[in-house]
Amino acid sequence: MDTHLRSSPGRPRALIFDVDGTLADTEEAHRLAFNDAFAEQGLPWRWSRERYGVLLRTTGGKERLGAYIDSLDIGPERREALRARIPELHRCKTAHYTRRIRAGAVPLRPGVRRLVDAARAAGLRLAIASTTTLENIEALLAITLGADAPGWFAAIAAGDDAPRKKPAPDIYEIALSRLSLAPDGAVAFEDSALGVAAAKAAGLFT
Repeated sequence: MDTHLRSSPGRPRALIFDVDGTLADTEEAHRLAFNDAFAEQGLPWRWSRERYGVLLRTTGGKERLGAYIDSLDIGPERREALRARIPELHRCKTAHYTRRIRAGAVPLRPGVRRLVDAARAAGLRLAIASTTTLENIEALLAITLGADAPGWFAAIAAGDDAPRKKPAPDIYEIALSRLSLAPDGAVAFEDSALGVAAAKAAGLFT
């Protein structure tokens, strides 16, 4: 996890977590789920690890699909038709991803469970600020932390909650609003430069 410090806060009242790459190393499961969705939807696309690494520069699954479609050497009518399929492609991908999660394919990163348990014992509130879907988040929390774990989080800002994705601060601002906290009342945990930029732009210690 990145420890790019903004400024030292007082005692925090809440911890706000990114999900993909932070709570768990989920990106390979996402890549495979995208490929499963392409096969199911009859598309000849196959994202290699190298290609997916480049696509990860675009945050948000739907936005990532759009960026890929825009990179294809196709005419405007075909591009428009493929873009119209993004919502269904993303729903299909989410179904494949959550099946992988529920099968136990993605464990938490070392130390995450200990940190969550210690925070709860200390009376700190927990929150999520992620561009992945709520369904993905709840599946990961329930499988890795227990069926009741989604309820441990006082605020979950996810998916389409924010019109602008990271590095824009929107998703963190939504989480703070739902917690009824100012930025100096929370600490953000991130694994990527884009995520750290988003948290810092929202005024958070990261």
